[in-house]
Amino acid sequence: MLQKGLINRTKHSMRRLEEALSRRGYTVINVGYRAGRRPIENLSDDLGARLAEIGESPERRVHFVTHSFGGILLRYYLRDRPLPNLGRVVMLSPPNGGSELADLLRKLPLVRRAGGPNRPRLGTDPAGLPARLGPVDFDLGVITGDRSINPLFSWLIPGPDDGFVAVERAKVRGMTDFLVVPRTHTFIMNSRQVIEQTLKFLRDGSFDHSTHA
Repeated sequence: MLQKGLINRTKHSMRRLEEALSRRGYTVINVGYRAGRRPIENLSDDLGARLAEIGESPERRVHFVTHSFGGILLRYYLRDRPLPNLGRVVMLSPPNGGSELADLLRKLPLVRRAGGPNRPRLGTDPAGLPARLGPVDFDLGVITGDRSINPLFSWLIPGPDDGFVAVERAKVRGMTDFLVVPRTHTFIMNSRQVIEQTLKFLRDGSFDHSTHA
C-alpha cells in the first residue's frame, strides 16, 4: 500500500513506485487522500476502512511504502490499531521527529491556515504529534535525503536536510534500518536507486549500504 505525503497533490506522485512494485508482482493500492483539508484522525479512519476491505488473513501480508506525512499517518493508525498481517514498511523522508519548518509556520497565522489541519501538528516539541506516537514495533526501513532545492528552508533547519526535514528528524526509535541518499524531499520517491532500495527492504528487510542511492 502506497501513501503519499502532505504536499503532494495527488497519489500520482507515487506512480513510479507503483509501477515498479507491480512489475515485481505486488498487488499495489495507491492511496489518495486530502491531507491538506482533513485532520489525521479522519484520515486514519479512512485508512482503517481501506484495510478492512483487504482483510486480516495472515496469508496476505500488507506492506507499506510512505512518503513524508504518509509515514506519520501510518504510525498514528498503528499506535491504537495493530494490524495482524502487517508486513514490512519503508518510509521515505518521514518527519518522525517533527520538522522545524512546522515549528515556524504554525507561528504565522496566514501560513498556518493555508497549511491545513495537519502541518501545524508536525512540530518538534514534546507536545507535537510525532513525539507523542512513541517508538515503532514493526519492521521499518527509513530512507531520507540530504539535498535541498530551497536554501531558505535549509538555512532554518539544523544539520543536513532534504529541504523540509532534517536527516536526524527522519529517524525513529525501533526502526530496523536507515539510509541517507543524495535526494530532495519532494522528489525522493522518483529516484530509480531509491525505488530499488525500497524493493530490497520489502524483500530482505534491509538496505544495501554498499551503494549510494
